[in-house]
Amino acid sequence: MSDENQGIREIRINPIVPSESVLVSTARGLRPRKEEAPVERDIREHVEKCPFCTGNEGMTPATIAAWPTPTDWKVRVVENLFPVLSPQQSGNALNFGLQKVIDGYGRHEVVIDHRNHGIRVSEMDVEHIAGMFSMFRDRMQEIYASDDRIKYVLVFKNFGAAAGASIAHSHSQIVAMPVVPENVVNELNSTRQYYQKYNQNIFHTLIDEALTFEATIYDRQSGEVWRKINVGQYIIQRGEYFIAVKPFASRFEWEVQILPLFDQADFIEIKDEHLNDFATVLKHTMQRLNHVLGGVQYNFFLHSLPHSPEWQDCVESYVWHLEICPRTSIPTGFELGSGLFVSTVSPEDAAEQLRSVSL
Repeated sequence: MSDENQGIREIRINPIVPSESVLVSTARGLRPRKEEAPVERDIREHVEKCPFCTGNEGMTPATIAAWPTPTDWKVRVVENLFPVLSPQQSGNALNFGLQKVIDGYGRHEVVIDHRNHGIRVSEMDVEHIAGMFSMFRDRMQEIYASDDRIKYVLVFKNFGAAAGASIAHSHSQIVAMPVVPENVVNELNSTRQYYQKYNQNIFHTLIDEALTFEATIYDRQSGEVWRKINVGQYIIQRGEYFIAVKPFASRFEWEVQILPLFDQADFIEIKDEHLNDFATVLKHTMQRLNHVLGGVQYNFFLHSLPHSPEWQDCVESYVWHLEICPRTSIPTGFELGSGLFVSTVSPEDAAEQLRSVSL
């Protein structure tokens, strides 16, 4: 960490969701604390008793979808044996006083990312990552088309025990639900308001700033340089159609987001010719994170436009994006009690370390 950032203590407002803020306190990083240990590397290609390894297909529910074929699959989708939501309606919807219950209706699927048991996303080839995300797209499209009760489909991945992964074999999950999650609602509302006020998409405005903006901020009393913002300071990886950026108000110390450089609110509209570029940006981003953090545990999740009539006027104001959130520390009572995320690594230093990795 550079000397000039040792004493940073500032609250940064998330421009996408202004009600959400982050406390950057780099000096607090010097205190004793328990960090999440790197994931112990499992390099085995096949594990005899792993239900997700090839030859063990009978240990899971039947295949829902597969790429490229069910018999010679590279990516395979099955129902989750322990779903958070179920396609079987329980009839539990009710209201009493101020209490309201919505039936836990929905779908919960597991996407087995790869035949190789111990492989990381950073080690997958670009074609495979593109195929994996094409499966996400196709499953989202199929679920939305088959059931108009579904308002939102969330794709996410947990990697490592600290991120909630219960099986070591690389896998992702798809949860279809009858409500739109609050964090997505907040994004949609805030970005829609910004568009209505300025007639600009805030995601593209932020990307343009990252690509072109620079400034030197001076201390009013001493005249010394207080902060420099350089062109490209928050850019981690750039492709032809996609860009990976370090958010100025990062909730997690090593958080990175990947966004398209073109207008697209709904992930299911992504074209095959764009998937390879997206996969390249994601692969290189994960390589950078693994190099800096050494076996990073993380969650990633895909935020996309809901398929619900009340949000269709957000097509021009919203952009789908992938949020990668490495889990390097455990939330404290202050964070849980205040709702204020605390980062002990400045986003500027984190971005510099990630950019400096030679691939």
